[in-house]
Amino acid sequence: MNRKLDVPSLWSAKMGEVVAKQTELVAGGYVPGQTLAEMREVYRKERTFWNEGGPQVASALDVQVPTRHGEVTVRHYRPEGVADNTALPVIFYMHGGGWVLGDLDTHDRITRSICAFTGAAVVAIDYTLSPEAKYPQAIEECVDVVGYVRNHADTWQIDGDDISFAGDSGGAHLALAVILRARDEEMQLKLRAMLLFYGAFGLRDSRSMRLLGGPWDGLTEEDYLYYLSAYLNDLSELTTEKYVNLLANDFSYEVPAAYIVSAQLDPLRDDSQVLTELLELAGVPVEHREFKQVIHAFLHHSRMLPEAMEALQESAAYWKKQTAK
Repeated sequence: MNRKLDVPSLWSAKMGEVVAKQTELVAGGYVPGQTLAEMREVYRKERTFWNEGGPQVASALDVQVPTRHGEVTVRHYRPEGVADNTALPVIFYMHGGGWVLGDLDTHDRITRSICAFTGAAVVAIDYTLSPEAKYPQAIEECVDVVGYVRNHADTWQIDGDDISFAGDSGGAHLALAVILRARDEEMQLKLRAMLLFYGAFGLRDSRSMRLLGGPWDGLTEEDYLYYLSAYLNDLSELTTEKYVNLLANDFSYEVPAAYIVSAQLDPLRDDSQVLTELLELAGVPVEHREFKQVIHAFLHHSRMLPEAMEALQESAAYWKKQTAK
């Protein structure tokens, strides 16, 4: 018996064109039994097409930053039209890919767009992927990058008292986890906003998980279990670790205003809806936008999909309306 919705019959015509192009780009790429290195290479190859073009920035400089786990690479974006030595607000970006895939290049158009549309500096973090790094290494690396950049604000030409976070999918999970971990480490960050795109925030079961997900988005039940198993030391951490089960945290203090994006045809959709309600109950300013007839990871497809560009522009507009606190 088919337990899933017929998602291809529900997505928009333009979303269908994107999926067809995506299928063409990875033709013969994802095959049973391939190594993780091969899977990552296919992912990078496909994303090359989606990252062409888009908004431009004045500079995008790769820098090595020390952390408690060794150096990680970050990409420091600066928008056009900004005078030298101008201290800009900074947005730290954590890329998606299920904690297993992705890097600075696979998400370059997204991060360039956020930099161009907000006018902020963007620092994208190339945290160590899983399973090479197990929870909580990626979170700790990102926390350390934030601390290092803030402590060297003059060198980085950023305003260390105007910090925001953003991320997509697993990166949205990391962005929120880093905010909570930095709070618990008493870093006393002055935060403006968090821009969270279709993240996994802690639900272990939901209506959207039961009905959605397929080969078109790489989020079948088996796929999601693979990602979690690669990231976590043990699946019991889904309930025992508060930086995994993010929805179990107290959001009533030192949590910034949030712009949350979900996709109607995404198995992770309900995570965003529950997080939105919890933030509202905690008194956190939050705006949730669900984009209709699109699937998980649609933000990558701004080259063809209007909803992707709309989400990026709306998130930037929301960010501009907030102030650091």
